[in-house]
Formats: sequence, structure tokens, C-alpha cells
Amino acid sequence: MEKSCSLLIYFDKGTPAIANEIKEALEGNDDYAKTEAMKKAIMLLLNGETLPQLFITIVRYVLPSEDHTVQKLLLLYLEIIEKTDAKGKVMPEMILICQNLRNNLQHPNEYIRGVTLRFLCRLNEAEIIEPLIPSVLQNLEHRHPFIRRNAILAVMSIYKLPQGEQLLVDAPEMIEKVLSTEQDPSAKRNAFLMLFTCAQDRAINYLLTHVDRVPEWGELLQMVVLELIRKVCRTNRGEKGKYIKIIISLLNAPSTAVIYECASTLVSLSSAPTAIRAAANTYCQLLLSQSDNNVKLIVLDRLNELKSSHRDIMVDMIMDVLRALSSPNLDIRRKTLDIVLELITPRNINEVVLTLKKEVVKTQSGELEKNGEYRQMLIQAIHSCAIKFPEVASTVVHMLMDFLGDSNVASALDVVVFVREIIETNPKLRVSIITRLLDTFYQIRAARVCSCALWIIGEYCLSLSEVQSGIATVKQCLGDLPFFSVSEEGGEVSDSSNKVQQVNATTVSSRRPAVLADGTYATQSAASETAFSPPTLVQGSLSSGNLRSLILTGDFFLGAVVACTLTKLVLRLEEVQPSIAEVNRASSQALLIMVSILQLGQSSVLPHPIDNDSYDRIVLCIRLLCNTGDDIRKIWLQSCRQSYVKMLADKQLRETEEIKAKAQISYAQPDDLIDFYHLKSRKGMSQLELEDEVQDDLKRATGEFIKDGDDANKLNRILQLTGFSDPVYAEAYVTVHHYDIVLDVTVINRTKETLQNLCLELATMGDLKLVDRPQNYTLAPESSKQIKANIKVSSTETGVIFGNIVYETSNVHERMVVVLNDIHIDIMDYISPAVCTDVAFRTMWAEFEWENKVAVNTVIQHEKEFLDHIIKSTNMKCLTASSALDGDCGFLAANLYAKSVFGEDALVNISIEKQADGKLSGYIRIRSKTQGIALSLGDKITLKQKGGS
Repeated sequence: MEKSCSLLIYFDKGTPAIANEIKEALEGNDDYAKTEAMKKAIMLLLNGETLPQLFITIVRYVLPSEDHTVQKLLLLYLEIIEKTDAKGKVMPEMILICQNLRNNLQHPNEYIRGVTLRFLCRLNEAEIIEPLIPSVLQNLEHRHPFIRRNAILAVMSIYKLPQGEQLLVDAPEMIEKVLSTEQDPSAKRNAFLMLFTCAQDRAINYLLTHVDRVPEWGELLQMVVLELIRKVCRTNRGEKGKYIKIIISLLNAPSTAVIYECASTLVSLSSAPTAIRAAANTYCQLLLSQSDNNVKLIVLDRLNELKSSHRDIMVDMIMDVLRALSSPNLDIRRKTLDIVLELITPRNINEVVLTLKKEVVKTQSGELEKNGEYRQMLIQAIHSCAIKFPEVASTVVHMLMDFLGDSNVASALDVVVFVREIIETNPKLRVSIITRLLDTFYQIRAARVCSCALWIIGEYCLSLSEVQSGIATVKQCLGDLPFFSVSEEGGEVSDSSNKVQQVNATTVSSRRPAVLADGTYATQSAASETAFSPPTLVQGSLSSGNLRSLILTGDFFLGAVVACTLTKLVLRLEEVQPSIAEVNRASSQALLIMVSILQLGQSSVLPHPIDNDSYDRIVLCIRLLCNTGDDIRKIWLQSCRQSYVKMLADKQLRETEEIKAKAQISYAQPDDLIDFYHLKSRKGMSQLELEDEVQDDLKRATGEFIKDGDDANKLNRILQLTGFSDPVYAEAYVTVHHYDIVLDVTVINRTKETLQNLCLELATMGDLKLVDRPQNYTLAPESSKQIKANIKVSSTETGVIFGNIVYETSNVHERMVVVLNDIHIDIMDYISPAVCTDVAFRTMWAEFEWENKVAVNTVIQHEKEFLDHIIKSTNMKCLTASSALDGDCGFLAANLYAKSVFGEDALVNISIEKQADGKLSGYIRIRSKTQGIALSLGDKITLKQKGGS
């Protein structure tokens, strides 16, 4: 078993050194050889060797050495050798060490004295330390600060020993005297730390006596002062007021570490608005003054915590927080926007939106490679601002529409979704949005953005001029028909535009709006659109129609959307156009376009023919235009819009429900004491102390001081590790706290004998790491011992902890072993439900490479019930709206999402159908970036999906 050592030494695990070689090297006169030999000896000792034969050699040849490195290694060697025998008595040869240590403590070289004093801090044997105490105390008054600071630490560690108070009766008084005269900041800090640890009342007295000078003290001492204040205020909440004043005086300290600690101490101790405002101001200053991204992220986390507990104060700081957007790091920007979006009020919305607009404009410069992603974040932020406060929509919507043709498809998609929502929720903006959309439609490059924009054109072009412009825009973006032509010889020639190449060569493509024959505006003429079309099927350039180039790549879903949009526009034209001839002309042109798309889809020009779904939709549109009726018109012109309105209402309802759920807080018990602010005694209290008391009363009234830890719940987490008939009984209470697992193991000796060298040996499987080395204990007959084991977790994966208890008894010489039950760490402790947009879900679904497919096998017979069961078992959030899951059609598809404490995303898609025999069949697919989470979730679902019990 490995032993603990206070320093790490590099050791090449090549060939292990032999004791005789080490001995020879130590007996020589070469200091370098001695250094290497000592390192080897220490490594062998640390790895479990005893090397008793080396002790006398080291005493004879190494103790007298004057080399500093050798002396330092000698102290390390002395630290790790066994100094006591089996009965716990100090070995007689340790007297030899004692004399050497005393000489070192009086050595003329300061370094030797200092490291020896440091070594005494790690000695636990009172018999060795006792004769050295006078020398240690002499060093408290040495002229060199390095020795004084280490002498103070040595006094502290001696005083903390079990017999320390007998060895050094008046240590606190001596250190207090040292503290009053000491000038060195480091020694002063150590002296105050000693009083804080060993004689807290003296430390408090010293602090309160010198309260006016605290801001002048050194950074190290100020940090210990803050630690003392936290400790005192936790045990005695009544005296917080005077300490909070000290903290506020330290907020102007030059050290950033001190002011950060001050702010976090203020927040933990007080809820007074003045104190919280001071802390928030400090965090904002740090956010702007620190260049390290990690510091910024930590400070943003603190501000986020403040936002949830003191939103009113944080609302005033919103513009200071927004200044963090100047950082080029995307994580910092994302966190900043998340905080800001929850602090928006009618008072500050205009300022926030103005800042966000400036940031969007900056992203156009294209200097940084992640500008597209940042722009997408800003667009989403502006979107949520405009939904909460519709009055700002008019100021941003037109600027954002410039980004419909963005090369970053995700941000263009966000813009078009935003436009779609605003045009429905803000009827006043409809006309200007439609006009702008028709003007900029030709710039859109992505098929998904085109589809959404076409839906908006089909639904919201209402007046005669709008409908005519809509039809003209779609026609001009499709270019000349047909999409391909067949030559007389029978061979197919791709893209008819090569026929008109020579005709249109003189036509100059103009971006200015042209006036059409009917008096309406169009951005370009259809002729100029195709002027530069190449003679083969290729991606369209900016000068060829964007719809044409996308359809020529084989995107027939877009073709179906074009057909539906034209159908809606023609149906609307019938309502607003008095001239039947015009309606018929528009209708026949629309039919020609649809037939051309079908022809293209069934020709051999493209590698893939048209898919059945798109074919059926286009054929439906053709039939509709040939035979329109009132019922059909109602379905096409009203029902689509109504279902979209319903979707928006559902979304809003979900958001309000979430806000309500967050707002629910625990209230006071009926018999709780109520303090009346106006009847309080104000004698000798500052405004801050008064505020603090009032806030404490409010907290007590709203139940914030009541801890959630439920003792009955605790019993559910106790795991039995051994059997009742084993000589040693053990059980563990497992606490999972984010990155740490704490095992609190109770070990009970069931025998009538003393168990010696009892050791709890643990090992782990999965991404778990043991932090502590196991220690040996002695257990009296029928007594018990609490052993704590810390385990670090590095990813969301089902881990296993296994091990055994090893011990010796006095009458049996060999070691006894009791094997423990395995402890399985549940993935559910790391996963929490989270929300993301449908677009983000689809993007992640496409990106994540790990997929686990679990076949449905359950006794549950109802689809919705099965979904609820899976949500409950996996602790995930259902992203699919409840309205989409209503009804009883025998099919169900839903998306679930959760996030782990390590920031990993877990995506689940459930697709099930009801068979004729009433059983459910289908698949649950899990996707994640890491293998662990996909496999662990799959195992959990397989285990739990049966249901029924």
C-alpha cells in the first residue's frame, strides 16, 4: 500500500534501485550521488519497502552534510519512515534525529532553519517534538522573516496536536504578542491564522481592536480576515452587522482576489439591498477589468446566482453586464445574453435592444471566424425580447431581415422564424414586413429559409398589389420555363436558359424595383434573372433565380412549397381581383410552373426522381386550381393560419407555466414568529444593519431558512455493503454532489476481539477516481467507526465502486478479507431536464455520432402513458408540445432532452405505434456526443421500460 508524502518527487519507473547500491552512494563524498540515492530511497519507501538497514547509514553519512538539497531530502526521508513500533511507542534511535533537528533549528543558515521548522509542522510524535520546543520559540524572534513565518506555523501545528496544549500552554498569548509587533505581511498572516484556528476569541478581539486599519493590511491577511468573518457569522448570526461593515470597507482593496472574496462573503451573509448592490457592482467591475476568460465565466456564474435570488437589484446592473459582450469568447457571450434576457423590463428594453442591434451590425465586419454563430445568438436574443415586448419589434425586424440571405443558415433560419412570429403577433407591421420580404426574397440562399419565407408570402399577402407582387416574385425567382428542354434529336439538353442566352446577353440585371404593366413593383425582370444561367444543371449564382437553382439541385420539397404558395396566392387573387381574365392568367401560369416541376422530377436530367410525398402535394395543388370550391378555399386560406396561431398560443402557455413553476416558493409555518420592522429597536444600529435584519425577517417569513434535506429521504440512499453474519458489518450513505461522490461508510466490529489495521480498500470502474488513500484504523470489540471516502466523477456514465475490508486480529497472523457489495452510481443523479429549441435539437441530432437504439418492450398499452413513464424514469423534459400529443391515432413520436452537470446533451426520440393486439411496438433512439451517456441511458431505459409495477 502506498504511503502519503507532502511532496511529489519525479521517479523514473525503470529498474528499481537495490538497497546496497543506495548504501554505497550515501557513504561516498559526492553530493550529487547522495542526492540521487536519497531520491531512490524515498521512492522505495513510498512504494511500500521498509529499508531498515539504511537508517544508520543515513544518520552517519547524510546528517552531517551541508548541502541544502541533501538536507531537504533528509527531512522528506524522516517524514515518511516509521517512527513508532507496533505498540505505538517512539523508537529509541529517533533520539539521534532529535539532536540533529535541534542543531538545524540553531543553524546559522536561514534556509536550513526554515525548512526544518516546516518539517516540524508534519511531525505528530510529541516525544520527538518536546525537546525541540525552546529552539522553536527562539526562532519566533529571529531577524529573518522566512524563519519567523515558519516558526509561527510550527507553533500552530504543535499546539493542534492532541497533547499540544500541555506542550505549549501560552502559545496563543505569545503569537498575539508577535502579531502586534510583526511587520512582514506573510508572517503576520500566519500569526493571525494561528489565532483564528486555535484561539478564535483572541483573533476576533484583535480584528475588532484594529478594525480601522483592516483596509491597509496585506492581501494574505485580508483573505484570512474574510475567512474568520464567514466562520463567526455562521455560528453567531446576531453579530453580522459589524462584520459586514468590515467587508464593505474591504471592497475598495487593490487586490482583485480580496474584492472577489468580499463580494461572495457579502452575498452569503447578508440580503440587505445595500450589501447585494455593492457585491453586484464588484462583480461587474471584475467582469470588465479581468482579461482571463475563466475568471469572466466564474464571475458570470456568480451574477447568475444573484439574478435568481435578487432580481430587482440585478435589473439596475443590466447595462454593466451587457458590456461583457465585448469579449470575443462565445461561451462568455452566451452566458451574458442568458443573464440579460431574464433581467429585461419595460424600463430597460430599449437600451438593451439598441446594444444588441449594434452588436449585430458589428458581426458583419467578418473579422472573427465565429461571427456567424455569434450573430445567431444575438438574433435569438432579439427574438425573445420582441416576443416579450412587442413594441420593440418594429425597431429591429427590418434590420434583421437584411440577414435573410446570411451564409450562416442557422442564423438566417432564426431570422425568418422571428419574422414569421412577429408578422402574426404584430398586425401593424404586416404590410411593411411583406413589402421588405418580397424585395429581399431573391437574396435567400438556403432551402429551409426559402420554405419558411414562401409560407409567409402565401399566408400574409392580402391586398391585390401584395398578391400580384408575391406571384411575380416567385415567378421571377424560378426563371424561364421549362426547367429543361428536349432537343429534336431526342437528347435532353439541361436548363432551357441556354436557349435565351444570346437574347438576354444585352439585358442588364438591375436590383432597382421595376414597375410592371399593372402598376405593381417587382425587384427584377424574369429575363434578367436568367441572363447568366449556365447551360448545365448547377447551383445558381446570385444572378440566377434562387428558387430555380435550389430546385435544380433536386430539392423537390421546396418545389412542393412553391406549388402550395402559388395555390394560396391564386385563391386569394380570386377574392381580391375583379377581373376574371387576370385570375385565369395567374392560375394558368401557376399550373404551368407546377407541371414543369413535375416534368423535371420525372425526367432523367436529375440523378434522383421526385419523392412521392412532394409529387402528391403538387398534384393536389394542380387539382385544386382546376376545381376551386368554398370549402377548399376555407381550408387553404384560414385553417393553416389558425393552426399556426394555436401553435404560438401553446408555446406562450408553456412559457407562462414554467415561469409560474419557478415563482412558487415555500412559505412560513403558521406558528412562526413575526417581527414588525417599524416596532424594532434601532438603538446603535446603522442603516445597513437595519436593512440586514429586515431581510432576515423576510427570509424567515418566506421559509428560505428551512433546509430541504429530508431525513426520511436520507434513509433511501443507505446501501448495505456486507452481510449481517460477517464479522465486520458495513453500510454506506452515498451523497452525489455534482463532480463529487461522498461515501459515508459506517463500519461495525461484530466480534469480541480488537481488529487492528482495519482498512477500507475501494476500487472503481468507469469514469470515477478515488481521491483519498485508505487509512488503517483499530476497532475495539463491538465498536463502530465512520469512514469517509471521496470519489471524483469526470463524465456522465454509470460507474461501479467495489472493494473489501481488510483487517488483522491479535491471535490470527494472516489478514482477513470481507468482500463488499458493489455500489452502482446512477446516471440519474447527473441528469436534469432542460429545454432547447427544435432547431437546436435537430442540429445536435445531426451532429452527435453516438446512437443507442432500444426496441420498445413494455406491458403498458397506452402510448401517452408509456411516454410519461419514460420521462419519469429518465428524468428528461418532453420538447414536443402537449397539443401535438393529444388525440388517439395509434401513433406517437416525441423528442426528449436533458443536460448533464458536465454540460453534455442527451437527446431521445420515441417513436411508437399500437399493434392490432393492443401492444406497443417501436424504438427509442438515444443520441449524445459521448458514448457513456448514450449507453448508460439505454441501459436505464431497457431496465425501466417494462412498467406495469
